[in-house]
Amino acid sequence: MQTIDSKEFDKVELRVGTILSVEPFGKARKPAYKIWVDLGEEIGVKKSSAQITVHYQAEDLIGRQVICVCNFAPRQIADFMSEVLITGFSDEQGHIVLTSVERAVPNGARLH
Repeated sequence: MQTIDSKEFDKVELRVGTILSVEPFGKARKPAYKIWVDLGEEIGVKKSSAQITVHYQAEDLIGRQVICVCNFAPRQIADFMSEVLITGFSDEQGHIVLTSVERAVPNGARLH
């Protein structure tokens, strides 16, 4: 495992946001959702494509707080521009389990 120092860690903008809207993403190569996340006043609402359809139904994601990498370069996925990366861990089958917070915190709060 490669080590990093605190200055390198500080470069990664890991912030919490609340999922506002979710749509099936039919044009994605693998089953995915188009997701809109409220990341607070400073960042605003950003879009993400996420391959999380195995463990999550679209309607169950609304209002859920998730941890996002906010300073990745935007990525074009089919006809959709993904602006943030919603984080998660792979389960034993490789399906994503979302990273979230234990208690509600303000949208845009940064991970320390």
